[in-house]
Amino acid sequence: MSDYHLFRWANNLAARHDGFEDPLKAYVRVSEIIFALGLVALFVFFAPRIRRAAVAAGLSAGLALLVAHFLAAAIDRNRPFVDHPHAHLFLSHGADPGFPSDHATAAFAIAVVLVLRLGLRWLPVLVAAAALAVSRVLVGVHYPADVLAGAVLGTAAAVAVCVLAARFGPRLLATRPRMAARAGFLAER
Repeated sequence: MSDYHLFRWANNLAARHDGFEDPLKAYVRVSEIIFALGLVALFVFFAPRIRRAAVAAGLSAGLALLVAHFLAAAIDRNRPFVDHPHAHLFLSHGADPGFPSDHATAAFAIAVVLVLRLGLRWLPVLVAAAALAVSRVLVGVHYPADVLAGAVLGTAAAVAVCVLAARFGPRLLATRPRMAARAGFLAER
């Protein structure tokens, strides 16, 4: 099945089920706030180990979004509602390039770091990232390949940040003990 056909099937499914479409729109609208405030809450209210994971998740999202920005400019793929005016667009959106999905990129970057650094009990965050990616297709703002590319890019950035943190983090903190102590990085709880 082609990317367009999969998009059309999903988008039509949302159009046929009004009760299904409304929660999707709401989630898509607030998802950025949920993920951003979640990271802030993890950093402010939790133990140092979780704070470090929140910092890594934020760095991962920033790295992934930077790469996504340049990819979007280079590939310049239209969004489905631009290419196919008959597509059901359930919320207003600009006609900027849609590949890769920034929302999926950031959400997966954050979720994968939390799972890698803190364990499987953080899988619900990964499920929330996947739900966001699927929702962006259903409401008509992305093709499936857009969100899949975002998920892969976010995951790759998360793995890279975790590997670099494991390799260089202890050495960096050893050279900056006062800064590390202030940030709560040395006291393991």
